[in-house]
Amino acid sequence: MADDKFETALKGVHVAPVTLDNKWHRLFNNTDVDETGEMKKLEEELNNLLKRQGKVNSELKDLKKIKADLMDEIVSHMDGIDSNADKESQKKVEESRRLIDEINEKVEGYNDEVLDLPHMIDEVNFKLMLLTMEACYKILQENTEDIDKISEWITNMRIELKRNVLKKQKMEIKNVELYSYMHDIFGPEVINIFDIKYDIEKKKQEILDRQQAIREEKQRATSSPRNK
Repeated sequence: MADDKFETALKGVHVAPVTLDNKWHRLFNNTDVDETGEMKKLEEELNNLLKRQGKVNSELKDLKKIKADLMDEIVSHMDGIDSNADKESQKKVEESRRLIDEINEKVEGYNDEVLDLPHMIDEVNFKLMLLTMEACYKILQENTEDIDKISEWITNMRIELKRNVLKKQKMEIKNVELYSYMHDIFGPEVINIFDIKYDIEKKKQEILDRQQAIREEKQRATSSPRNK
């Protein structure tokens, strides 16, 4: 059964039968929420109760109309009964009264259902609402846990990426310095025997531009209105 906290949250909240709501059906088709066997059983039970309610209301409407017609027929034959001249009228009146008694008996039974069915529908609908909320909450919890793990991974990767970028920049600076020293000490002819080909000026400019961009970014951050 669903968690007590869901039952507490839904108590007093009137929600129309969920099986009549297209969004409830789309919930299971468009999300990771699966409709369990228990939910399908309650869905079928709820739909049957709704069908029964519709049938009872329709039957009552028809019975009331038939009863009204029979009452009109009795009234139309009353004169024949009073004069004892029309046995056929008397027979028709008696038959109409018999049918009316049957109708009253059926109406009485239907009236009991009219009172009981809304409570039965609400009860099954409430159970279905609880299970639906429980299933959705479970997925939300699982997704939230995964989101937190992924967020932590992204944060760690950003930190690691930043470290590696700084490490790469330091290594590039050292390579430029080392290559420059070797170039100045041994001359270009000797340096050419190395497989490493370095455009010293280009690398120097890239490093200078990068350092300048960092300084400007820090200056903008310091002068930002948030820091004032």
